[in-house]
Amino acid sequence: MKLLILGSGPAGLTAAIYAARASLQPLVIAGVQSGGQLMLTSEVENFPGFPEGILGPDLMARMRQQAERFGATFVDDDAIKVDLSVRPFLVATEFEEYRASALIIATGARARWLGVPGEDRLIGHGVSSCATCDGFFFRGKEVIVVGGGDSALEEALFLTRFASKVNVVHRRDELRASKILQQRALKNEKIEFIWNTVVEEIIGDKRVEAVRLANVKTGEKTDMPIDGVFAAIGHEPMTSLFVGQLALDKAGYIVVKNGTQTDIEGVFVAGDVEDHRYRQAVTAAGAGCKAALDAERYLDSLGE
Repeated sequence: MKLLILGSGPAGLTAAIYAARASLQPLVIAGVQSGGQLMLTSEVENFPGFPEGILGPDLMARMRQQAERFGATFVDDDAIKVDLSVRPFLVATEFEEYRASALIIATGARARWLGVPGEDRLIGHGVSSCATCDGFFFRGKEVIVVGGGDSALEEALFLTRFASKVNVVHRRDELRASKILQQRALKNEKIEFIWNTVVEEIIGDKRVEAVRLANVKTGEKTDMPIDGVFAAIGHEPMTSLFVGQLALDKAGYIVVKNGTQTDIEGVFVAGDVEDHRYRQAVTAAGAGCKAALDAERYLDSLGE
């Protein structure tokens, strides 16, 4: 086949739409849990074209239907092996092997969650890993941000635009963030720091109502009423299949050159698997578009 796409979030699905409209008949390895991080998002209000907002899973379903309309096909299995040393490139699931002349990697990244009771159940209902995505929903409310690095303080500072108060919960008594971010956060009247503390549980029925905090030095536990919890302890790019095959940066993200090209000709990349700065559905979709156009030009150069 001409083109394989790994991943079915906004980047992979947009790539599929463009590639299918170019008559490349792409095959999308969507994964058992398809749809990417937006499947964990309740309301999406910042994706263009939906003035009333749209549920994350509904947006992903529409994008998939659009790709299928133009001829993209989907395999709802996980890729377990990739071999980029052979041509056509090899991608294998548990049940089948596929080969293609070009490959678009859009496997995304996943947030590092806290791993505490109540978290999984309340993701999208007061628990988030993206202030840019969800901050608006906490206008006039009190939230906590868990973490002590640059991401945590960037999230906290952004949330002060909406929240009445932002509590930064950190397990140590000093921050790992850059000095400039520390200065901004420490000066912000809306931000309060809770030191030497971890979240042990997120409490709530249908929405977040409180968190159980534990002081790591004294062992003292308290239940703190809260409206929202933002996990800001980093993201993990989904690149384990490509270790030793593609150039990765020190954080594990795929290194790109000339837009979407990897260090192997014919292998392209789009979305959060290479973007650790923006991490937005709309930027991922734009990257998927670019990857598909680049793949189309590459295949044209091969005469396919």
